[in-house]
Amino acid sequence: MGLLGMILAAVLVAVLLAIVIVKYLPLKLRWVASLLLLGATVFLVYKIYYGIMQPIIFNKNKVIKYAKVVDNLKIIRDAQVKHFEITGNYTKDKAGLIRFIDTAKLALTETKTIVEKENRGGGIIVDVEKRKTDTIGYEPVLKYFKGTNYKEMFKVPGVPGKEFDIEVGSVEKVQGLVVPTFFVKTEKASILKGMDASLIKQELEAGATDQIKGEFVSVGSLNEVTTGGNWPPFYDKKDSGKKE
Repeated sequence: MGLLGMILAAVLVAVLLAIVIVKYLPLKLRWVASLLLLGATVFLVYKIYYGIMQPIIFNKNKVIKYAKVVDNLKIIRDAQVKHFEITGNYTKDKAGLIRFIDTAKLALTETKTIVEKENRGGGIIVDVEKRKTDTIGYEPVLKYFKGTNYKEMFKVPGVPGKEFDIEVGSVEKVQGLVVPTFFVKTEKASILKGMDASLIKQELEAGATDQIKGEFVSVGSLNEVTTGGNWPPFYDKKDSGKKE
């Protein structure tokens, strides 16, 4: 029964009880009816209050749960991006990606503009500017994951024994140009298990711009070139100053 239905039922019951008390109940027993009516009123007020507050509490708790999941997805996303920068591919090897963070090194490059003489023939020599990129050193990938619990990044927070599902693929961005893709996801239902079933059902059908759409919390895509997640921007507010 919806909130409006409960309010209408409460009004109807109160009216019927009032009629019964006035018309049929002896005067000496009316105090009993009054106590019963008071108890029913308290119960209905509680049910109405709970009906109003339940979705608010649900939304507050789901955001707390989702935020922890999103944090892990961001770490996985950042690890995949670094893996792509160095190897040219993404990976679904979870243990391998952790080892990659521990051991891989990222080349540091420097690009300069140089001027070279170019002989155009016929005694014509011109100065031509060219850009030259040199490797000037290396830095450990681990540097980018200091302060994160990357060793546990594949575990879904709040869901014991559950890990994120990872898939890799490729997309032909333009004709002849095939670009690697990755997709990491976990089911909302397992994250929200134990909460109100009807509200979970609504959540799995969410489609508003300020909600995590669909049945999964995910990052990346197998159908398009993106490293974005399907969560709304407010999940990124705490690290909005960071650059990927």
